[in-house]
Amino acid sequence: MTISQAKSSAVYVGTFDPMTLGHLDIIRRAARIFERVTVGIGINPDKSTLFSPGERLDHCRKSVENLPNVEVRTFDGLAVEFVRLCGSRILLRGVRTLTDIEAEFAMTLTNRVLDQDIESVFLMSSERFAHVSSSLIKQIARMSRGDDVHQRLKDFVPEAIIEPLIRRLQQQN
Repeated sequence: MTISQAKSSAVYVGTFDPMTLGHLDIIRRAARIFERVTVGIGINPDKSTLFSPGERLDHCRKSVENLPNVEVRTFDGLAVEFVRLCGSRILLRGVRTLTDIEAEFAMTLTNRVLDQDIESVFLMSSERFAHVSSSLIKQIARMSRGDDVHQRLKDFVPEAIIEPLIRRLQQQN
């Protein structure tokens, strides 16, 4: 891998449980900046998720299928190791609030200790999505009643995720 190849690609990691329109906005914007973007779905066996890694992979792939320079993969282990495995030196992060910036600052300092060649690049959330989080979406889906659940979720998650999200939460009740 040459330095120019590493600079022309970025890796965006997260749990994506589920992927939100905010995540998708960051991915679309990154796809205009970088020649290649890899979305890394982190697998943490200690973290309880709504969807399995395979389901999250499928949902994310469906959501980015119209972006030819974006690939989606799962990984376990450290994000900096996954960035290297992808042939990149750029760890892309989306930030929504000052609280996010504080947490990302600590994570960036830690990642620099783990691998000083990996640079963190931050994209600010679009104002339309600054309040959107995966946990908020799960709460809306769980608490919505009647036939309007689909309508309520369409402003928060990609279309490919709405029905699987509703089905999964219905199974849990």
